[in-house]
Amino acid sequence: MQAVKMYTTAVCPYCIRAKQLLKARGVEQIEEIRIDLHPQERDHMMSTTGRRTVPQIFIGSTHVGGCDDLMALDGRGGLMPLLQQA
Repeated sequence: MQAVKMYTTAVCPYCIRAKQLLKARGVEQIEEIRIDLHPQERDHMMSTTGRRTVPQIFIGSTHVGGCDDLMALDGRGGLMPLLQQA
């Protein structure tokens, strides 16, 4: 399964929802980067994604986007194939 990295904050309901969906799809480990604890990581996230909001989710080297993007990807049937890419 592909590695999953997610930029988050402590009190983000969308981050919680995204983590729940990923775990329901079999993701056992999520590398969580807390931008509320490490403000310099927000700058890195913004320069990488062009976005300011959390969560920002990466599956392997693919930037999926935020929670709504993740849900839409799953709804189209694209999440599991992306997670299972070698």
